[in-house]
Amino acid sequence: MPLSQPCEREHLHTREVVCQGFRRADGLWDIEGHLVDTKTYGFPNEDRGGRIEAGEPLHEMSIRLTLDLDFMIHGIEAISDHTPFSICCEATGYMKRLVGLKIGPGWMREVRKRVGATHGCTHLLEMLRPLSSAAYQTMHGALEERAGRMAERSRPRILDSCHALASDGPIVKREWPEYYTGPGESGGSE
Repeated sequence: MPLSQPCEREHLHTREVVCQGFRRADGLWDIEGHLVDTKTYGFPNEDRGGRIEAGEPLHEMSIRLTLDLDFMIHGIEAISDHTPFSICCEATGYMKRLVGLKIGPGWMREVRKRVGATHGCTHLLEMLRPLSSAAYQTMHGALEERAGRMAERSRPRILDSCHALASDGPIVKREWPEYYTGPGESGGSE
């Protein structure tokens, strides 16, 4: 279903973010992101030959995170192909400071400590949020498979993270009945 009809307006900016996840042959996972910002109008820019034309990328950057199944960052590569200022490309090297960090609760706070403010790039850091979601989506099947092999399965972290996965809702009742907390049949968590 499309959005409702908007009022008359002028298109000025487009940001495209694409995230892809890959299982590597060595047992690790690569999660890649690509961001492109474009304007519908040209404007002056001293660092890029005097002008950035309409449709030409203002920002174009890519990140590859290499993770294990516990969301530990084993490697990171960041590239900035287009930036508004030539100095911006220097920020990609600071991303290496994230190696050894685990994606999980509070991880963006630690990211900002390691590569925030004058050491980082706002746009590269913004990409880390959708990349972390893409990592979970990519590895979900392997995580479920691993959980199924464990003697005692722990409560999935995704429960109660959105409307569909409410612990008292029909999806949890069907998919994870042992963690269902709603009326009627309940799992062992009560």
